[in-house]
Amino acid sequence: MLRQAELIDRVRVLCADDDRLDAALTYGSFPQGRGDEHSDIEFWLFFTPSTWPRVDPIAWYERVARPRHSVVNEFGTHVVFFPGLIRAEFHFALSTDIPSVGSWPARGAEVDAMVLIDRSGRLRPVLDSVPLTASAADVPGAAEEICGRFANWILLAHHVAARGEELRAFDALAHVQRHLLWMARLRGGETADWLTPSRAAETTVDPARIAAVTEVATAGSAREGVTAGWRAGRAWWRELAEAGGFDVPAGLIAELDAALG
Repeated sequence: MLRQAELIDRVRVLCADDDRLDAALTYGSFPQGRGDEHSDIEFWLFFTPSTWPRVDPIAWYERVARPRHSVVNEFGTHVVFFPGLIRAEFHFALSTDIPSVGSWPARGAEVDAMVLIDRSGRLRPVLDSVPLTASAADVPGAAEEICGRFANWILLAHHVAARGEELRAFDALAHVQRHLLWMARLRGGETADWLTPSRAAETTVDPARIAAVTEVATAGSAREGVTAGWRAGRAWWRELAEAGGFDVPAGLIAELDAALG
């Protein structure tokens, strides 16, 4: 058994023994059946409001296993580094937050694999209401929107690179790559991992399109990355527009052609 699976089982036991908890779930690769030795483990813990003053997040996850280190990230999530370089995320919340799970774009796994405890019976129906997967097919006009967002990032990358801000340009190019992957998935109909388009892309997306995205990622300079990104994105934008029946902004493309080559 992988160490991650052992830690998930330990969390399950701790949840069952903690009467302050109303509900708890795990999400990500392991409930999806895709976990391996490189996968994170991730949890949401919903405490009853009256017991919240007695909840010490650090003390809670230290009962799972003694961590090497922990930090609260920029989204307020406790990120814990367990021995073996295992990364874990713990979201500490109130039972009144359970309805917010219904706003998730997808749950990614079967409900039975996600629920650790559900004492009040409120968590399971909310999870049932969330789609199993997210797909571009679920978003009207997704292709046109993705193409427009690609233009936003490629233009920003162009301007800051021209100003000489290489690091800022490479930051923008990371967003360019993400949108190129969405465009590549749309063209090939490979939208199973829509929310994380880079996931397993090397084995699920057409190799020629992966090579085009990789050219952006491995460019020696921001200017080269912008040129490579525009070359791929421009072609895929036209392909998607033809397939989707929407217009491309000819004036914008002409200006980008003149500026980016």
